[in-house]
Amino acid sequence: MTVWNPWRGCHKYSEGCKFCYIHKGDRKRGIDTDQIVKSDKFTAPIEKNKKGEYKIKSGQLVYLCFSSDFLLPEADLWREACWEMIKERNDLYFLFLTKRIERFVDCVPDDWGEGYEHVTVGCTIENQESADKRLSIFQNLPIQHKNIICQPLIEKINIEKYLEGVELVVVGGESDSNARPLDYEWVLSMRNQCVKKDTEFEFRQCGTNFIKDGKHYRLKVQQLRSQAKLSNIDYHLPSSANSNG
Repeated sequence: MTVWNPWRGCHKYSEGCKFCYIHKGDRKRGIDTDQIVKSDKFTAPIEKNKKGEYKIKSGQLVYLCFSSDFLLPEADLWREACWEMIKERNDLYFLFLTKRIERFVDCVPDDWGEGYEHVTVGCTIENQESADKRLSIFQNLPIQHKNIICQPLIEKINIEKYLEGVELVVVGGESDSNARPLDYEWVLSMRNQCVKKDTEFEFRQCGTNFIKDGKHYRLKVQQLRSQAKLSNIDYHLPSSANSNG
């Protein structure tokens, strides 16, 4: 697994962005996150060593634009070059997440067709409003591999009618001293929806403020993933088609 951030910077876009860790980290370093700039790692997937071999080894999963959004309007001039590199490296698996799924059709290359086999797209949602708005678009898009990312999940939501063709749903809470609570009942509800539709499910992390069986727990950052893992509620199909996300 590797990370490829061809540009940095992003704008807060919806309720899920309220305590964005990228903005928090940049603020501490005196960086303006709203400034979208091309990174010095722009050509990372096609860079080679002295032997003429790709530095990123074949078969790896590449997390694309995880400190920004691949569909940002400010990146329109750079995205075509990214698609060319993605096409060149069809021996890798690329995964990007977006809150701006309404821009998808305008941001894919002319030969996208029904989607590239080695590209997984994750649509990020946080509440019922964002789910209905974004997933109603997402469900009709030509994409080979679809994930839904409910992180941070800030209320109980129902996405069962949007799960057709989705390979994986990821759920997680919010990490911040003022984080909105994550209720474990919301997580279990989401899992039940996925099991009913035979969609893979992962509980990725608890929230700083976590509610279970009516009790409130305040967790440390280093506990968020480990406590979610201890719940042992992930749901994976015996023969998973979701090898990319």
